[in-house]
Amino acid sequence: MKSNGNNHGNHQLIELKDVTKVYHTPAGDFTALNGVTLSIGSGEFVSIVGKSGSGKTTLINLVTGIDDPTSGEVYVGGTPVHTLKEGEKASWRGSNMGVVFQFFQLLPTLTVLENVMLPMDLSSRFPISEHAERAMALLELVDLADHAHQLPSMLSGGLQQRAAIARALANDPPIIATDEPTGNLDTKSAESVIKLFENLVDQGKTILMVTHDSDLAKRASRLIEIADGKIV
Repeated sequence: MKSNGNNHGNHQLIELKDVTKVYHTPAGDFTALNGVTLSIGSGEFVSIVGKSGSGKTTLINLVTGIDDPTSGEVYVGGTPVHTLKEGEKASWRGSNMGVVFQFFQLLPTLTVLENVMLPMDLSSRFPISEHAERAMALLELVDLADHAHQLPSMLSGGLQQRAAIARALANDPPIIATDEPTGNLDTKSAESVIKLFENLVDQGKTILMVTHDSDLAKRASRLIEIADGKIV
């Protein structure tokens, strides 16, 4: 079923249809995903688990349009992501997808506030006059307002990850996709990040979380296990 792009109600927000991804390497072809069909509804908190090399990150990269499937179809909010050209994907991702990385990837020469404003500056979703105020509100949401004018290097790993989440929310995307978001955090920081995700889901966001931490994975409302490129 292809969902209506303007209505995330009971429609499936994310759909993969018979998706295969093959990487061509000097050592030969490697099939990262093999005939995966998957539907994720709006407002779900989904954890994706599996051993290293099982295809978890590839799945996230296909949903976010960072990578293209070798065959099959990927729909997000009714948009056929697999058909978009590179420039179109970047523009689409800016409005529809918040991406949180394991290593934060905050720009070191910008303050925390400027890092959160950056996605807004790169898109026309919100008037320029609102960018700073909106970024500050997002930092308050993740309890970082007191650190707004500091550089990322002055923050702990847990606080940097909170800043990265605020940045991912900058353009109010319906989906947050995150790959090992707690992989470099201590237990307390990881717990605060997961609670933040739970709060965002309560507010209607859809979250996809790749993790190797089985305890954290169980906190999601749905668990998808991948092994050898297939959903178990």
